[in-house]
Amino acid sequence: MTVLEQAARASLDAPSVFNTQPWTWRIAGETLELYPDPGRKLDTTDPEGRLLLISCGVALHHARTALAATGWSVTVERLPEGSPPEPLARIRLGEERPPDPEAQRAAAAIPLRRTDRRAFGDREVTDSELARLRRLVESEGAYLHVVRPDQVTMLAIAAELAGGAELDDPAYRAELRRWTHRPGSTGDGVPPETAVRPELRRVPVRDFTPDGTAGLAAGAARDQGAAYVIVFGGDDQPVSLLRGGEALSALLLAATADGLATAPISDVVEVEWPRHLLRSLLADIGQPYLVVRLGYVTSRDPLPASPRRPAGDAIIVVR
Repeated sequence: MTVLEQAARASLDAPSVFNTQPWTWRIAGETLELYPDPGRKLDTTDPEGRLLLISCGVALHHARTALAATGWSVTVERLPEGSPPEPLARIRLGEERPPDPEAQRAAAAIPLRRTDRRAFGDREVTDSELARLRRLVESEGAYLHVVRPDQVTMLAIAAELAGGAELDDPAYRAELRRWTHRPGSTGDGVPPETAVRPELRRVPVRDFTPDGTAGLAAGAARDQGAAYVIVFGGDDQPVSLLRGGEALSALLLAATADGLATAPISDVVEVEWPRHLLRSLLADIGQPYLVVRLGYVTSRDPLPASPRRPAGDAIIVVR
């Protein structure tokens, strides 16, 4: 297996909205190309494809990280302005060099990272940790806003409004059911056993199973020590959204390596009015891409793994 195939396989562990994994890789020689998979776009939840681009950016950063961890320099072209069938991004192998220790640490976190929807405990995320995560996000071309204690109520209102509006929409409920009741062979979606039953939380968590079949309890904790951060950028242009996904990946992998639990929150950007409230938390200086809840779990029970697509379904190798 080539290093590019290994990198593409590593990216299959990347998180994505509804675990749709909306990307395809094409490998030819020393080039790895990333394509969106329009058949995996959420037409109701993500009609403009913003979250699809962010998800693809996460996969792109996972692949870049895997290559840097094995000692390969690369050049990356980001091409989201092109029309299909143009790729979103192209990675070209450069020269071998000593592996990057930080990349090795992040790459080791790729198979360990889980979206943990359970409640986090009272232990607080330190300011130094949040500052480190901000630097990583900025190094990837995006920005990070740490939601202040006085802003958490507004974030909770935005999440409540978004959740209610979506569940009131029959098209959304049909799309939700489609991606929470997937055949096992597809290797995607959010199985009910990975969803969490609704409980009192500082900020509401998406109800993936309004029929009441969630397999996990939130637990006795109430997210009191959790930190909420917003990954954002200056605009909603495709290349900015792609870079926002790369920044999100850098944050999630670093947080996982540092022992934090993570949970991306996307419903607050899926509905216009809640997204407007998020922009107000940013003082209207940027466009919110995604919210992430960070913290420490109190349960020692391991999370069930989310399904992953077979490599042969997502990676095309041109011999």
